[in-house]
Amino acid sequence: MTSALAGWGVYHLVLEDVDDDGRLVWVFLPVWVLSAYVLLPRLNRLLTGIYVPDYFIGRARTADGLLGDPVNLAVVGPAARLSSAMLGAGWTAAEPLTPVTGWRIVRASVLRRSYPAAPVSPLFAFGRKQSLAFEREVAGSPARRHHVRFWTCPAGWRLPGEQAVDLVGAATFDRRVGLSLFTWQVTHKIAADTDGERDLVVSDLRSAGAGVHVLRHFATGYHTRNGGGDAIVTDGDLPVVDVRPCAPGERAGDVDGDR
Repeated sequence: MTSALAGWGVYHLVLEDVDDDGRLVWVFLPVWVLSAYVLLPRLNRLLTGIYVPDYFIGRARTADGLLGDPVNLAVVGPAARLSSAMLGAGWTAAEPLTPVTGWRIVRASVLRRSYPAAPVSPLFAFGRKQSLAFEREVAGSPARRHHVRFWTCPAGWRLPGEQAVDLVGAATFDRRVGLSLFTWQVTHKIAADTDGERDLVVSDLRSAGAGVHVLRHFATGYHTRNGGGDAIVTDGDLPVVDVRPCAPGERAGDVDGDR
């Protein structure tokens, strides 16, 4: 709906007064930039400020306030230990998104060149963007990659049910580059099976020595769309990964089920 309204507004404000016998190719680029990066983001921020709850509901949010990827992981232990475990499991830390790194990922995606530390777009939880992000490139191109974002939880914050955790995460798979359904911005399109990506991260952390237990039915299983308009499906389970160091020769206990 927001895309349709913005498109209608751009047409009447810009295109309706342009007459070149229907040949409007030359105005397409500025109109798209105006719509995707000015009008739609502002409209989305206005609307989401009204109807999207301003508290944790198990979903990340985009910079425009749209509901993003499902939060499908939780971590017990310090961020430094999580980072060490992820790097040890073969993941690469994503570089911060800047104009320079943004240009590099566009160039690498178009030319199909490897960029293992390509930045990820910011998503928000607890009112701030991700604290850590990791990825694993597929087929030597940043257009396809496994990736996961983590957010540090506020002091004293607990999951529903009073489970204390230090970070929460959202793992998804980038399948290609395309346009957002809701903003028309260039972005990565993710695979619908977010549970499979979640389970990949959990498996890798478990192989690095972390303990894992699963909060079954943390949320009701659902299918919906994320902030880019991509279909997502999840069973609602939430693995809680314990990355705290173990004593020499000791491995954290693995429990499959509620604790």
